Amino acid sequence: MKNASTTIYGNVVALDESPKKKGLLYVGTDDGLIQVSENDGGTWTKIEQFPGVPVQTRVNMLTASSHDENVVFAAFNSQRNGDFKPYLLKSMDKGKSWVSIASNLPERGNVYCIKQDHIDPNLLFVGTEFGAFFSTDGGQNWTKLTGLPTIAVYDLDIQKRENDLVAATFGRGFYVLDNYSMLRELKKETLDKRAHLFQIKEALLYVPMDPLGLEGTGFQGHNMWSSKNPSFGATFYLHFNESWKSLKDKRQEKEKELEKAKKDVFYPTFNDLAKEELETSPYLVWSIVDASGKEIKRTTSAPSKGVNMFNWNLRTQSTNPIGSGGSGLLVTPGTYFLSVYYVNPNEQKSELLIEKSSFQVKGLNNQTLLAKNPEELFIFREEVRELNRKIGILTTQMAESKDQINQLSKVIVDATNVPLELSGNIQKLKEDYRQLNTLVYGDNIKSSREFETAPSLSSRFGMLEYQLYDNTTGVTKTHRANKSIVELELVDATQQYTRIKDSLNEIMNKLRNAGVPYIKNAGSWKNE
Repeated sequence: MKNASTTIYGNVVALDESPKKKGLLYVGTDDGLIQVSENDGGTWTKIEQFPGVPVQTRVNMLTASSHDENVVFAAFNSQRNGDFKPYLLKSMDKGKSWVSIASNLPERGNVYCIKQDHIDPNLLFVGTEFGAFFSTDGGQNWTKLTGLPTIAVYDLDIQKRENDLVAATFGRGFYVLDNYSMLRELKKETLDKRAHLFQIKEALLYVPMDPLGLEGTGFQGHNMWSSKNPSFGATFYLHFNESWKSLKDKRQEKEKELEKAKKDVFYPTFNDLAKEELETSPYLVWSIVDASGKEIKRTTSAPSKGVNMFNWNLRTQSTNPIGSGGSGLLVTPGTYFLSVYYVNPNEQKSELLIEKSSFQVKGLNNQTLLAKNPEELFIFREEVRELNRKIGILTTQMAESKDQINQLSKVIVDATNVPLELSGNIQKLKEDYRQLNTLVYGDNIKSSREFETAPSLSSRFGMLEYQLYDNTTGVTKTHRANKSIVELELVDATQQYTRIKDSLNEIMNKLRNAGVPYIKNAGSWKNE
């Protein structure tokens, strides 16, 4: 063996101390021996025989259980002898006797390391020559962890606070499996249920930063590498035990069966094709309510058999007009509840799958100024959300009325039997609308010529909403003052719009009676 680039037999290559009992040591050597000491190395007991393991097989790793002082795991590696079988053993009596737990691990693929979950003693992880595997039943059955390249995993470690599994590979760096806690719940009784929501991890509330201007590496190019962070907010995992097939899917499956059986396949009827075209896919509804029972967020996703995921960015539902997008303001730390529904429009039914599963939102509290009264901040945000809803109603109605007013000028010259005196009424309506538009959006005639203009309702509210969008510190006097001004201006703007709408309706009634062609957004129209 000398000068052959290998160690001389007898070197200690594995060592572990029991987390449960001080002084209980396990040592493994490269000549296939395990030594056990229960008195901090004062005396040692040699173990030489291991079921199914060839003599002088290297002890690659020893892992003492963090749950039971009597349990220890051993990974043996015989690749130096041209043997690539997995040798993985477990002892329940401090090494006196051993049993193999390699079970269904691939026959070709040495085991390098083993880790036991710090919460579930039956959840085990192993690193092999061709990737990593996990077992939820103490090693009786193994499942490969997908997502890793086909590479040797030499070591594994667990970040207990975050429930992250870290894998050290040969030549391909480190890999992190974020929050594997759902593996603890992968039991047969869990998977047999129609729907199961995995335990929800505590969500940390903070303001994400993009120091490079954009997400990730920003505009730095591909030469700068950066690992992607876990999604911000609360992430939910739902195991759904049903698969949905559309009428088209069912028809095509039947056609394939007929083809396979060498039978005639007929073209579908028009009625069948129409039903397929008009069929609506079912969906999952994820509903989040706060501690008071008020729903603050709702979203949908397409259901799939297996694990379904939804990430909530800790923001409330937008109060912008429907269809215009946007998101609400950040929530405050506290207890929230998730419910999940299954909706099938074709059958006109909705079913509750998960009822009010609680989870915590916790402030990271790493900023200099903390909110002295989070409840006050929450109430103020809700008031601003409601104010945004009201402003959205007004601005949407204004846009609809503007379209009508613009069409009125064309009516005088494009339609017959229209009283010409209406041109004066229409001009007055335009002037009134411009005054309202100036109050809400500002004086564009002045601003386009670089003159100073007073803050408009929308600009003042936009600044208020912008300042609250990522605010976790509290409400300022300026916030309250701007909100009060916006509320007063909104009352004035709403009254002005009501007068404009009344005048517009009066003109529209005269045009209806005159029998002019339909005007967009005018509602009911003379059709006789």
